[in-house]
Amino acid sequence: MQYVSERFTDQEQQVLRPYFSNLDGPVFALVNLPEVVKGALFARYSRSDKSLRRLFLDEFVSSLDMTGDLTFDASTGLKRAEDLYDRVFLEYGDDSVAQLGGVHLACEQSSNILTKILEWGRLMAYLEQSTRYVPYDTRLGGRYRYLRPAEVLESPLGALYIAEMDRAFSVYCSLLPRMVDWARERYPKEAGDSDFVYKQSTKAKACDAVRGILPAATLSNVGIYGTGQAYEALLMRMRAHPLPEARLYADMILTELRKVVPSFLSRVDRPDRGGAWSAYFGETHEHTESVVHRIFGEEEPKPRPGVTLTDFDPEGEDKVLAAICYSHSNLPEDQLLARVRLLSADERVALLQAYVGARSNRRHKPGRAFERTDYRFDVLADYGAFRDLQRHRMLTIEWQQLAPTHGYDVPEAVTEAGAEEEFNQALGHSAALHGAMMLRFPVQASYAVALAYRIRFVMQLNAREAMHLIELRTTPQGHPAYRVVAQEMHTLIGEKAGHKAIAAAMKYADHETYELERLASERAAETRRKADT
Repeated sequence: MQYVSERFTDQEQQVLRPYFSNLDGPVFALVNLPEVVKGALFARYSRSDKSLRRLFLDEFVSSLDMTGDLTFDASTGLKRAEDLYDRVFLEYGDDSVAQLGGVHLACEQSSNILTKILEWGRLMAYLEQSTRYVPYDTRLGGRYRYLRPAEVLESPLGALYIAEMDRAFSVYCSLLPRMVDWARERYPKEAGDSDFVYKQSTKAKACDAVRGILPAATLSNVGIYGTGQAYEALLMRMRAHPLPEARLYADMILTELRKVVPSFLSRVDRPDRGGAWSAYFGETHEHTESVVHRIFGEEEPKPRPGVTLTDFDPEGEDKVLAAICYSHSNLPEDQLLARVRLLSADERVALLQAYVGARSNRRHKPGRAFERTDYRFDVLADYGAFRDLQRHRMLTIEWQQLAPTHGYDVPEAVTEAGAEEEFNQALGHSAALHGAMMLRFPVQASYAVALAYRIRFVMQLNAREAMHLIELRTTPQGHPAYRVVAQEMHTLIGEKAGHKAIAAAMKYADHETYELERLASERAAETRRKADT
């Protein structure tokens, strides 16, 4: 892969060395910094086009106490700690020890395919660079910001790949200012809104409208926090992945983590441990793909709505009510369930209302009784929406390979602005490049697919997870593409599953349509900023 090495002055390097595990690679760990600073850095990172090290120099160094002893070495005492870990972990097999040490890791210049691989694990925290708040019209090392896989560039398709990727970014860069002008004409500034709030809202509207042109090869930054055990699981999977970018990136991650928590990752590349695990993952993936293709390879997908509720429990609400009663009684669960079935409508309502309570905001959620029933949705949405919904990792989510197969929608804003022809042409070139790559590079072909193309994925979640996802993803500032998905999920829970009481408990599910989605959120943010000054 062709990664761009960032350049720093000698003085900048001196400032950076105590805090970052390297100064030139796309993967690096953060050390010797307070936890709140690392958290704040990652939060700011997701809405900036700067690298993390540059962001640290530009916005954070001045607020740190730099008068202390910067010769402090975080590895002091590391040998004794490693010896203790080896005794506990290797002798007794106590994996829980590896859950107690964590690392903040920056992963830069990752494709939008790799970001989903990095974010697979449930027990890690992630912040990803946003395509809504960060325009992709700036260059990195003088080049458009997309992945250049060496195996593709060195093939006869290399010149075509570069030409089509450059074309996609060129169209994006030409349409973005046009869409900003359109948004500012379409939505005049309202009295009381500052220039900052207005510009942020209209810029987000423009970015939302044209982000679908960007290919999945578009580079992104991801901040990760995880335990040693979580990183070990991540690396096992990545080392077995069919995508070369994932395997190369796994090696870089392992190199950096071993500078910080070497003992926690001692098994990853041992042939009899991590090697065997990765081989197992790779073999099962390959064999399953072969069998599925043999059985279903000739089948064509039949038409389906964007969101389909494929599985639910007709007795779900009864089971939730029994679960509500469980910790407040001394009865066995089957007896409670039998009694719940005999409750009157008023008793059922009273029981659920008592448990849900008077929720004054969406963060007030009922307890684990809502985990007693679940729903499985088959979703067909554009890749941009999938990127956001995939972040809900506590539920079960699986997705198919990104391809132009399922088509795309042109955003209304693009049509209103008179840019539909350019949008369609860009999507057509994306599909053509994907087709050209499929025979020689079937895995890497997904890099060519524009974010506006739809991807099919399944989400299985319990009622408590559904409440969180639906209420969060239908907020006014949400992107229209995923708001529609969450709204339909809420409707299907109430109407198709018949769980009307559970759907009603999701009182912050918002089914309204908003023109300038980010406006209310930016106003609220400015109010908070003024209150803090």
